[in-house]
Amino acid sequence: MNPQARLVVRLTPRAGADRIEGWARDGSGRAYLKARTTAAPADGKANQALERLIARALDVPPSRVRIASGASARVKTLVIEGADEALVEARLGAPD
Repeated sequence: MNPQARLVVRLTPRAGADRIEGWARDGSGRAYLKARTTAAPADGKANQALERLIARALDVPPSRVRIASGASARVKTLVIEGADEALVEARLGAPD
């Protein structure tokens, strides 16, 4: 079975640059990664930019990153095929 990592991301579209800003926690203590893209949220452009941004950060092909839930929400869950939690932590750090 192929490894599959899940990643919760809070996306801010229409930012000044595409970037990952680090980890934070919501009111219930759940960790999420903060990310920004320059793309607007129309027609799925911001989601596509987020998938490419995460793929670059994890050094995996963009086709391996997909939004599993929250496509129209600010907080999204991404699935990274062929990656595990250890890779995510090694590339993005561990949540505080």
